[in-house]
Amino acid sequence: MSLSLSNQQLVPQLASDGCAGGQRGGRPGGRAEPPVDPGAPSVEEGTPALDEGIPTSERRRRRSDDPVTALHYQLSTTRAEANLDVVVLVDDSGCLVAGAGAWPACEELAAYAPLLANPDAVQSAAVGSRIATLTADVEVQSLSVSGGEVLLCGRGGTAERGASIARAAAGCLRILRAA
Repeated sequence: MSLSLSNQQLVPQLASDGCAGGQRGGRPGGRAEPPVDPGAPSVEEGTPALDEGIPTSERRRRRSDDPVTALHYQLSTTRAEANLDVVVLVDDSGCLVAGAGAWPACEELAAYAPLLANPDAVQSAAVGSRIATLTADVEVQSLSVSGGEVLLCGRGGTAERGASIARAAAGCLRILRAA
């Protein structure tokens, strides 16, 4: 027997052969089967199905055990939430770790991110001009992970993009620390 989260309730699930399953709701529409224990309270009887302390809803819709995929999901959600053109996570040398948006735009923003974070390092007038153009539309946040630095950088969107980038930074740190 296993526990499955279905329609915001934890219910034991048995496969058709009586062995432990893990599939969600066996009823049409994805509704969960009633608990196996006949004495256990059920939703049909109007009794709460969840114990206190267990979340009643899951805010994340997509999950992955793969850190790169999880980072992409995090950045993709941030991009949509803040209406960003592109959002990237890069190492301190500008190598793209994860991104969301058009790939050429991700690559460009990744390459410029270290210079956007440290404009004093710009040594070329042409590069300085591009940095000046990008600065108005870009939010950069530096994150410290395992003694190293990564940069989270988003371009486009509205003036409120800073709050979305801050939330994304917390998510990226959680993912990277768990990896």
